[in-house]
Amino acid sequence: MNQHAALVGTGTSPYTRHPGPGTTTGGVLADAVGRALDDAGLAPQDVDGLAVASFTLGPDHAVDLAWRLGLSVRWLMQDTNGGASGGGMLQHAVRAVEAGDASVVVLVAGDLMDRQAHLDLVRNYNRATAEHLAPLPLAGPNALFAMLTTRQMETTGLRREDYGGLVVAQRAWATLNPGAVYRTPMSLEDYLHAPTVAPPLGRFDCVPPVTGAEAVVVAAEERATGRRVRIRAVSTVYNADDQLGDGLRTGVADCAAGAWERAGVGPEDANVVSVYDDYPSMVVAQLADLGLAAGSDLPRFLAEEVATRRLPVNTSGGQLSAGQAGAGAGLHGLVEVARQLQGRAGERQVDARIGVVTGYGMVLYRHGSCGSVAVLEAA
Repeated sequence: MNQHAALVGTGTSPYTRHPGPGTTTGGVLADAVGRALDDAGLAPQDVDGLAVASFTLGPDHAVDLAWRLGLSVRWLMQDTNGGASGGGMLQHAVRAVEAGDASVVVLVAGDLMDRQAHLDLVRNYNRATAEHLAPLPLAGPNALFAMLTTRQMETTGLRREDYGGLVVAQRAWATLNPGAVYRTPMSLEDYLHAPTVAPPLGRFDCVPPVTGAEAVVVAAEERATGRRVRIRAVSTVYNADDQLGDGLRTGVADCAAGAWERAGVGPEDANVVSVYDDYPSMVVAQLADLGLAAGSDLPRFLAEEVATRRLPVNTSGGQLSAGQAGAGAGLHGLVEVARQLQGRAGERQVDARIGVVTGYGMVLYRHGSCGSVAVLEAA
């Protein structure tokens, strides 16, 4: 049917470190959906497609959530790929709208992530975690990414100060974002003297779990009632290196060239960037994989472009300051870039026409196995 899909609304269920009594995963997901539909000027009866990503929705599934939301849909998807779920759901939703399988698709991702839920997740993330890592005991992925960060430092010449410049810059963005959980200004000294978690990682290198959810509405362009965002290209890849690589090259590298080509723009055209930031080393890796900086040039690039905020990277504060709402992290960057391209980012607004969003995640055994790249344009 050759309909053009656009991103026409966004919604966030506010992030919190301490969810109140009665908070449920279904509740925060429903809240984000409602906010996104209100933003798009649409009603639940307009929705004929739903995609869901969540670690803690069970025993319910996507169809249960649709029923609880009062939705009758003809297109339904449940994505289980964490940090890459946003790109995967967006790619499928665009195809559904273009094919005429649905005209209004809501993508929603998030979790109730209190202490117990977080512990359960890191102990039983997958079979490799439960059978090989948890018995060590290995309390989550910090140790894995500490080793990866050390490898990156040895390969690129990066120092802790270089990572610190990135983290401090993201916190500066977060001070302008009322939705960020951590908004207190941070200095490089604060970063460097924070308690060690797993050398060389300190407290501010590790993403903080929060409760919350994100949602976006993808629809045929004629359904847009406000300022829409054009979806120029979306590309995803799964298990690109069979867990045999060094982890410093992510699946984003396998998506980037094709995404830029289909979008008809290049890395030099990006005005705002959101990359998945569970650890600073992964921000660095994805920026390189996008073609924004060469490996040998990373220290200069971080110092001159990222730390100075000349290149707007993770303008929400990223997950490192805004918080990681479980699977909601897969949509976090997409929501932020969409708001920037709509000119609705408040005090942190930048001048942007082209935005790029990456997804990264699902640590199968050694590092993330999934990657995605989405190139967006202000309409």
